[in-house]
This record gives sequence, structure tokens and C-alpha cells, in this order.
Amino acid sequence: MIILTIFFFITAILYSSIGFGGGSTYLALMLIWDVPFYIFPIIALICNIIVVTGNSINFLRTKNINSSLLTPYLIGSVPFAFLGASIYIDKNLFEILLFFVLLIAGIFLLLESKSFNNHQIKIRQIPKILSILIGSIIGFMSGLIGIGGGIFLSPILFLLKAGYPKHITSTASLFILINSIFGVAGQLTKDIVLNEFLNYWPLFLSVLIGGQIGSFLNIKFLSNKILALMTSLLVIFVALRMGLRFIA
Repeated sequence: MIILTIFFFITAILYSSIGFGGGSTYLALMLIWDVPFYIFPIIALICNIIVVTGNSINFLRTKNINSSLLTPYLIGSVPFAFLGASIYIDKNLFEILLFFVLLIAGIFLLLESKSFNNHQIKIRQIPKILSILIGSIIGFMSGLIGIGGGIFLSPILFLLKAGYPKHITSTASLFILINSIFGVAGQLTKDIVLNEFLNYWPLFLSVLIGGQIGSFLNIKFLSNKILALMTSLLVIFVALRMGLRFIA
């Protein structure tokens, strides 16, 4: 538990510095440490909430939020995040879904790292129905697996050129926060062993401290591009490790 707590702490610092919650990496770490799979999602979602709350408050305080960009994705994601989180799936299906989610998330983060090279962006108007559809798909998978969805939404927004980088970052943070809250609500509709869940309280404390440090320092010595690249390689590595387990 001590080593896992340290890794959660480091993850929170890194992710909070670029506006993410770290849900995908928390899931990967819990898989490696053989945490019971049925409490994976709620632990990861609560950690997300703890980590991105600070960044979200800062974005709201500085009025660095583009509500017209964020709202359609939330309209699609919120009900489906709750729905996905309320569905019970068995361990084998969960691991298969987690494998694909981590692999795709890693690829998306690779795309994210490349997007930081684009300093001049011509903003496009994305049809609202498309935004709602994208939000619905991300929301459902986020609730089902236990991630906030920002790791998918942010690269998609960059690829679509849907907003300026600062607006995409703030949109991803609030998307993660609200998605995770409704994901936790959906998870609580299932029979979760609270005694076992509460045994992992050190993880919540570690991400609270790590999230505040990352938000404050903003990891000045590492660029967002390098952080996104490092994170993507970690997530892809864990996904490939899972794939090898299926083959063996």
C-alpha cells in the first residue's frame, strides 16, 4: 500500500499540472497491485474529483472557461456517465474494456503531445449534435471503467481545432470533474463493499496533496508536451502488459 500510495501521489502531481485527473493511470496502477477490480472505478473517480477540483476552481476564478465549448459535451456525457457507472460487469469483461481504454487513451495522449506544437490555431465551429454525441460516448465509457474522460476529450478538441489551448485545458478539467461526480453517483447504486473501499483512504490523501502541489508548481521544469508524452508511454506500456496477460 505504501508504494502504491507514493505512485498515486506522483501521478496526481503530474496530471494536475496539465489539467487532468489521472484516472487512467490510477486504474493501471491498481491493476498492477491487484486491488479488487469492483472498486477500481469508484477509487479512480474519487481521486479524479480530488485532483481536478483545485484546477477547476482556479479556472472559474480567472474566468478562463468557454461555456459554449464545454456545455454540449456535458449534456451528452452526464447522463451516460451515470448510466455506465451503474452497470455491473464481470472481471474478464472489465479487464478487456480496460485494456482497450488504456491503449486508446495512450494513443490519444500521444496525439495530445504533438498538438502542443501548434501555436497558431484556426478555431472551427463544431456542430452541437456532434459535440453531444462525442460527449455521450466518452461519458458512458468513463462511467463504466472509472475515468473522467478528459484524456479522450482534450485530444479530440485539439484535433477538431474546437478551441484555444487554454480553453481546451479548462474544458477538460471541468469535464473530468463533473463526469467523475456523476460516475461516483452511478457507482454508488451498486453493491460496493464500503469497508474494503475505505481501506484505501491513504490513496485519497496522497492525491489531495499531490494535486495541490502539481496545481501550484505547474511542473515548470517539464513542458506539457513532455508530460503528455511520458504519460502516454506509461499508459500504453500497461495496456500492452495487459494484452500479454490475455495471450498467456
